[in-house]
Amino acid sequence: MSLSWRGAAALAALTAAAVTAAQLGFVAPAAAAPGPPPGSIASMGDSISRGFNACGWYVDCPSRSFSTGTDTGVNSHYLRIKAVNAAINGHSYNDAASGAKVADMPGQAASAVSQGAAYVTILIGANDACTSSESSMTSVAAFRASLDSALGALKAGLPSAKVLLISIPDLQRLWQVGSGSASARTIWSVFGVCQSMLANPSSTAAADVARRDRVRQRVVDFNGQLAAACVAYGANCKYDGGAVFGYQFTLSQVSTWDYFHPNAAGQAALASISYAAGFGW
Repeated sequence: MSLSWRGAAALAALTAAAVTAAQLGFVAPAAAAPGPPPGSIASMGDSISRGFNACGWYVDCPSRSFSTGTDTGVNSHYLRIKAVNAAINGHSYNDAASGAKVADMPGQAASAVSQGAAYVTILIGANDACTSSESSMTSVAAFRASLDSALGALKAGLPSAKVLLISIPDLQRLWQVGSGSASARTIWSVFGVCQSMLANPSSTAAADVARRDRVRQRVVDFNGQLAAACVAYGANCKYDGGAVFGYQFTLSQVSTWDYFHPNAAGQAALASISYAAGFGW
């Protein structure tokens, strides 16, 4: 029996709270009043923010982006804001890039600054943990350094903008929901999808179990840095509190072209969960 979006959001919030308290040690910054709904939005991130594989085979589908998309079925942040502030119409910028890692965020921040965005969403880190092998994952220190550089550029160039940092989804959850599918296992192997986590998906050997746990911990550590960086940024930044990480997505919300990226239903869930954890416009 599947949960409604409202029920899923409640479950995500409860799960995320437990994750935050136990693993991230997150302390929210003093929040500024959200102010009126913004008149422009920019999305920073990777293929998830580009809507990759959400409408076609191995192509970007920005219309179905959870952040800046125009597809009413997804009901993105942009469309939710547009419903209460028509002035945002036409002022939506998707600066994300498929394949991007956190090291690419300073460049994307420069784009958002040039666009004068009043609201910026950032979802980054999946490609820093999802690599060809565990040893090639981005280090926690390097992740934070690139993140701080990007946030510094945003704060200097867009001092009044609101910034939402979205937690990285739980990659081990992907293994949990997909490892029982022969199709998923085949695609992961043939296309080399996220081998740091998804290599040998049927294996119960101690080494493979430990590897998956370590990759998940790296995601937890990255999310901890997102939380801490948001505190350092100040009142105009909000971290989602681990809501997206804690969301228990299902295989039906994942593209059957790669069994990795959110499909349209997954993008809709991501929009709902992340917006509810945001500024409350």
